Amino acid sequence: MADFCSVYMTFDDQAEAEFIARALVSEELVVCANVLGGARSFYRWEGAVQADDEIVVLAKTRQALVDKVTARVKELHSYDCPCVVALPIEGGNSEYLEWIAQETNEK
Repeated sequence: MADFCSVYMTFDDQAEAEFIARALVSEELVVCANVLGGARSFYRWEGAVQADDEIVVLAKTRQALVDKVTARVKELHSYDCPCVVALPIEGGNSEYLEWIAQETNEK
């Protein structure tokens, strides 16, 4: 099942999260993007601990498209260093996994 993955991303606000999620689906880079809403993120940036409210997005795609997804998110994202990390899908509903394969494009 390592051919498929979920891509975890965070965004500054709902509008940016929805804009980028829609772009990724429209461009067939991901099959589905769930905008999960608010999260309180604590992180180290430029030598100091920061805290911000963020919007989490979880998208499903093929492993072969992760580099393209990452590049597109970086192109559209407002952060200097956006969180875009791929988590392998180890199993699940075979029909759903087939849907991922059918609805994503390796252009």
